[in-house]
Amino acid sequence: MNINVRSIPLRRASADVVVCFVLQDRTALHAAAKQFPGTLGIRVRRVIELGDFRGKHDEASIFYPEKSLPFGRLVLVGLGEQKKLRTETLRRAGAIAAKKAHAMKARSLVFFLPHLSLRADEIAEALVEGATLGLYRYDKYRTKSEEDNTSRVDTLTVVTDQPRNVRAVARSTERANIVCEATILARDMGNAPANDLSPEALATLAQESGERAGYSVTVLKEAEIKELGMGGVLAVAQGSSRPPRFLVLEYGDTATRPVVLVGKGVCFDSGGISIKSAAGMAEMKMDMSGAAAVIGTFEAVSRLKLPVHMVGLIPAVENMPGGNATKPGDIVRHYNGKTSEVDNTDAEGRLILADALGYAEKFRPAAVIDLATLTGAVVVALGHHATGMLGNDRGLITRLKQAGEQTYERVWELPLFDEYEQLIRSDVADVKNVGGRWAGAITGAWFLKKFIGKYKWVHLDIAGTAIVEESTAYIPKGASGVGVRLLTEFLRRWR
Repeated sequence: MNINVRSIPLRRASADVVVCFVLQDRTALHAAAKQFPGTLGIRVRRVIELGDFRGKHDEASIFYPEKSLPFGRLVLVGLGEQKKLRTETLRRAGAIAAKKAHAMKARSLVFFLPHLSLRADEIAEALVEGATLGLYRYDKYRTKSEEDNTSRVDTLTVVTDQPRNVRAVARSTERANIVCEATILARDMGNAPANDLSPEALATLAQESGERAGYSVTVLKEAEIKELGMGGVLAVAQGSSRPPRFLVLEYGDTATRPVVLVGKGVCFDSGGISIKSAAGMAEMKMDMSGAAAVIGTFEAVSRLKLPVHMVGLIPAVENMPGGNATKPGDIVRHYNGKTSEVDNTDAEGRLILADALGYAEKFRPAAVIDLATLTGAVVVALGHHATGMLGNDRGLITRLKQAGEQTYERVWELPLFDEYEQLIRSDVADVKNVGGRWAGAITGAWFLKKFIGKYKWVHLDIAGTAIVEESTAYIPKGASGVGVRLLTEFLRRWR
C-alpha cells in the first residue's frame, strides 16, 4: 500500500473514502460535523443529534456526500472517551476504517488526523499500523478473480490540517510502514504450509531478506552443525528427510557488544515419536514463529537503520516420527557439553534452543532474548493476549515490558523460582526435557536457563500470541507476526 502525507482542508480530500476519527464527546462530535460542507454537514449533524452515531469505541457510520465533493464516501469512526484514549485505540480505529473501505471496494483512502492529546505523528503512526496490519490477508494459494485484483486499498493518504506537522507525520508513517511490512513478512512465513517452508527454504527467505534490507546471513548445513556439536538440533532433525539448518544473522557496528535474538525454527512439529493428536496439528506449521519474528525484526531494524548491533541465531528443523527419530529415553549432548534426557520428543523446541543459547556466548552479548512457541502451558496460563516472559535480569525484563505496552504486544512475567528446577532433574543426564504436568511454561524456561552463558537473558514464550484462533481488529486468525513490533520498539530504545 502506498502511503503519503498531505496538508489540505478536508473538503479538498480526493479519494474513494475519507475517514474522520471522533471522540465520544458532544463538543467533539459537533466540531467534527462543522467540518463538512453543504448537505453532507447537515446529514452528519442530524445523525449526531439523533444519537445514531455517538463516537463510541469501534463505532462506525457511513455517509454519501453530494457529487460536488471530491470523495465518494465519508466514514466516521468512534474513538471512545478521551480519558480512555491510547495508541491501541487508534490502531483499532485505523484497522476498522481500512476494513470498511476494503468492504466498499475502495482503492484510495484518506485518514484525516484528529486533534487529540497525543502528538500528530503518534496518532498517524498508530492509525497506519492498524490500517496496514488490518488489511492483511494470506492469499498466496487462493485462485484470484479479476475482482480481487481491483478491490484492494492501494493508496492511503494521511491528511493533517497543520502544515508544520507534515514532516514529523511523514517520518512516523514511513517508520510504521516499514515495521508493518516486516510484521507481514513474519506472518507470511508463519502461514506458509510446511511443504513450502522447509528449513532450507526458511534459510533462503532469510538470505533474501538480508540482501533486501542490508544485513548478513550465514547458513550452516548439517555437517557444520555436527562439527559444532549441536546435538539438540541434530536429535530433533534426524526423524525428518529434510536436513537442518542453523542461521546466523548480523547487523550493525561489530565494535559494540550485540543484542542476540534467538528464534525457534521448527518448520513443522508432529511431536516426533511422542506424536501429537491429529486435531490442530496443522497449526504446527507455525511452530517456527520465533524464527519468523527474528527475521522480521532484522528486516525492520536494518531498513530503519537503527544504531544497534544485533546477532540472530535460528536453529531450523522439522520434528518428524521417521525411522531415525529420537526416542523417549535418549540422551543428547548439546553445544556447551551438557546433556539432556529426552523424556518427551514433543518438547523439541528447548532441545534446539539449548544449542543456540550456548552458541550465543561466543558473541559476548550485551543481552540475549529468545522467542519460541515453546509450551501449550503458557496458553493455559495467559490465553492469547499476553506473551509469557521469564528471565534473569530485572532491567531487561522492564525494558521489554515497556516496549510491550507501547506496541500492545504485551508481555507478562512468570517466576523462575529455584524450587521449579527440581521438576526437570534427571537420574541419567544433567537435565530432563520435561517437568511433568505442572508449571510447564516455567519448567520449559528452566531447561533453557541450564544452557545460557553468563549474560543477561529473557525468554519469551509466544505460543499463545503467535498462533491466533480468532481474528481481532488488526490481528488475523493464524500467524500474528508477534515479536517484530515488540523487539523493534525495544531496540529503538536500546541506547
